[in-house]
Amino acid sequence: MSRALRDIPEADLTALEAAAELQTLAKEIAGHDGAYHQDDGPRIIDAEYDALRRRNDAIEERFPQLVGADSPSKRVGAAPAGGFAKVAHARPMLSLGNAFGADEFKDFVGRVKRFLGLGEDEPVDIVAEPKIDGLSVSLRYEKGRFALGATRGDGATGEDITENLRTLDDIPEAITGAPAVLEVRGEVYMAKGDFEVLNQRQNEAGKKDFANPRNAAAGSLRQLDPSITASRPLRFFAYAWGEVSEAVADSQWGFLDRLREWGLPTNPLAELCQDVEQCLAYYRDTEGKRAKLSYDIDGIVYKVNRIDWQERLGQVSRAPRWATAHKFPAEKARTLVKDIQIQVGRTGKMTPVAELEPVNVGGVVVSSATLHNEDEIARKDIREGDTVVVQRAGDVIPQVVEVVLEERPDDSRPFAFPRTCPECGSLAVREEGEVARRCGGGLVCPAQATERLKHFVSRDAFDIDGLGGKHIGAFWKDGSIETPADIFRLRDKAEAIENRQGWGEKSVENLIAAIDNKRRPPLDRFIYALGIRQVGQATARLLARQYGSLAGWREAMMAALDRDSDPHRELVDIDGIGPVVAAAILVFFAEQHNRDVLDDLEEMLAVEDFATPEAAASPLAGKTVVFTGRLETMSRGEAKAKAEGLGAKVAGAVSNKTDYLIVGSDAGAKAKKAGDLGIATLSEREWFELIG
Repeated sequence: MSRALRDIPEADLTALEAAAELQTLAKEIAGHDGAYHQDDGPRIIDAEYDALRRRNDAIEERFPQLVGADSPSKRVGAAPAGGFAKVAHARPMLSLGNAFGADEFKDFVGRVKRFLGLGEDEPVDIVAEPKIDGLSVSLRYEKGRFALGATRGDGATGEDITENLRTLDDIPEAITGAPAVLEVRGEVYMAKGDFEVLNQRQNEAGKKDFANPRNAAAGSLRQLDPSITASRPLRFFAYAWGEVSEAVADSQWGFLDRLREWGLPTNPLAELCQDVEQCLAYYRDTEGKRAKLSYDIDGIVYKVNRIDWQERLGQVSRAPRWATAHKFPAEKARTLVKDIQIQVGRTGKMTPVAELEPVNVGGVVVSSATLHNEDEIARKDIREGDTVVVQRAGDVIPQVVEVVLEERPDDSRPFAFPRTCPECGSLAVREEGEVARRCGGGLVCPAQATERLKHFVSRDAFDIDGLGGKHIGAFWKDGSIETPADIFRLRDKAEAIENRQGWGEKSVENLIAAIDNKRRPPLDRFIYALGIRQVGQATARLLARQYGSLAGWREAMMAALDRDSDPHRELVDIDGIGPVVAAAILVFFAEQHNRDVLDDLEEMLAVEDFATPEAAASPLAGKTVVFTGRLETMSRGEAKAKAEGLGAKVAGAVSNKTDYLIVGSDAGAKAKKAGDLGIATLSEREWFELIG
């Protein structure tokens, strides 16, 4: 039996325990990202979500070799929901890193100074403003006219909500004196008083209340009928930019001034701070005003003021290096655990969920919470019938903080985690080093079989319109679909489908057309759709970029499996893939039935080779580079970020696949190995000449 991992300090975890917990955290966080960004229905509160991310980041810092390209630390938001046209952001809409106390904020400023090569005493001006609890949007103005509005989505692609945004009084239809192209980013929110009035209207109409102002704003803005949006009291604060055809300011504070000149509202509480202590004083002052503000905030956002420094700092996967969010503490309440249910996911993972007596926590009614795993239940000794303390920090479903033991019923019994799957009755297995118990039924288990197929057709995978979870379940139940390739054989069963309840000739035609439209998937989407454990969207794209084609990937994986020693090296040499992810990928290819699925799919599909969008413009696109030694003109992190931005693959070790080794001072064994292999080596000066 493994230790209760969440109880163990990061420094005391073994590598095996760390890998197991990172896997669990990645799945949990991905599920919560989808609930928050796609469904406007978060299942946990900010405090619990932030705790998951902090634990993930702490373990990754302790075990950097276990950080995969699909880590939560590399993801932003979730894919856009259906019903709206998709919009590709010209510049990514990033998320923010978090600070949870004065020391963490000071660490953030310290990292900024180290990255920029500044002295400890050199000042860094910072713009501070309240962190609005709303929906992030982007407004594109062309020649002064509002042309396009979009949600953040997954950071790369959002939803076109232009007509809905036109209904907001705070968003001008035209502005003067702006560049030809100006993309303004900000937050749509609903004031507390307006939220109360809206819920009164909902009650009078016999409709369900909104849980909180954030959900009300998000739900109002994502209406397919703009007239519904127009009837809702939505407001807007601008605070950032995306694509601009020309520079509009040399500082963050100057940009806010320009926004106000153009008639775009900014938060009047924003303040320019000259040092850390002034920032912290601003935090304390704003926290004191929080309850009296007309809108919800859940912290303070800090941004480096100088834009040239912002550009040098760049980003790390999901977040800019030049900004962070300093969160406020959580709110708490008591409620009753009515029941504990077990949910089975597509990998067979069995997750306990507490059904709560609905309780109002800081203005939000919550009724359920994930309990993570059986270790978490045992650690806190959570039982059905217990009174528990729950907490929230800006969003909905709470974290169960503790049990109120003095109110426990006399007949209370510890919760017994089931040893069989509630869906199929198969044995529930907990492998050594894992915190999760999983159903051993595989494809026999309806929860796993259907969930794997649902994942295959999901929005981020094949994205087949009209083939949702309900239809997948029905088709699997009657045997129409057993494997992913069977989806592409449904054309042969069109007549039988027409005779099913809820189907007709036209709907079947539409379904078959939607399926046929997905017979040429991009390689990265295809890889992600396979549902390989540990392989999320980021890792799938990394693999697609590395190997270029499905045939190239398969050939490399089989060659790795044929090696007598160190088969993982093929994958671990890719920057961003650690041994845990590599092992999961090779385990997938080691199974003959998985290779059979790939063979079957290749007969039905024409998987498109990965295309590097920067190939035409960058001499580094598709090249593999390695850095060694100390660089003089920029930090290693800045150099790596620059290379990746130009389309290069940055590896951690020299191999015969390396195209360039960039050599700084005090270079070591990598330079010698590159010489032995005949790899081109570049000095720092030659590197800058190459990238222009």
